[in-house]
Amino acid sequence: MSSLQMPFGNPNAVISPNYCAPQPFQLSMKKKHYFLSSREYEVKDDKYGRFLFKVKRINSFFSSKVVIYDAVGNPIVTLRPKAYSRRSRWQVFRGESKANTDIIFSARISSSFQFNRRNLDVFLQNNIGEKICDFKMEASNSANTCDIYGPSSLLIAQMKRKGTFFGRNHFMVSVNPNVDYAFIVSLIVILDEIVTSD
Repeated sequence: MSSLQMPFGNPNAVISPNYCAPQPFQLSMKKKHYFLSSREYEVKDDKYGRFLFKVKRINSFFSSKVVIYDAVGNPIVTLRPKAYSRRSRWQVFRGESKANTDIIFSARISSSFQFNRRNLDVFLQNNIGEKICDFKMEASNSANTCDIYGPSSLLIAQMKRKGTFFGRNHFMVSVNPNVDYAFIVSLIVILDEIVTSD
């Protein structure tokens, strides 16, 4: 993994240190499907049921995007698939921006030739060369489970899909202390969007 310095002095605070809890954190993510491939994710603190994020997929004639909103409806980040990419690649921007100066990180399928096309390499914006990824996702072939690794190849989060009930997908996510759980949510949404589009 890359040894690049990351924002705020915390190597796992990618979007904001405000989303880094000092203790292990369990998230519950539920996805709802709507008409014309529209879908939403609702993210809660699994222990207390506290609402954390709403994630909306927004389709338009020319493109689609996914926006993650905080508990009061402010856009935190926008996830956009990159057009004409040889490997599936997503870019994540601050707020609802689409300016290159507001890119926080990008994620792409690890290899064009890998049998399991669910593994993703994650690069922070300042990792220009992209020779070594800053974070890595390793998912099962079905993408029902996923491990996320941070700097020094340390396991920082795990996801397990609980199943589908009445059109909903339910994900349980375990996040290590001092890890940016908004960042983890964005990675899981990207993985799910790639799987859904296959």
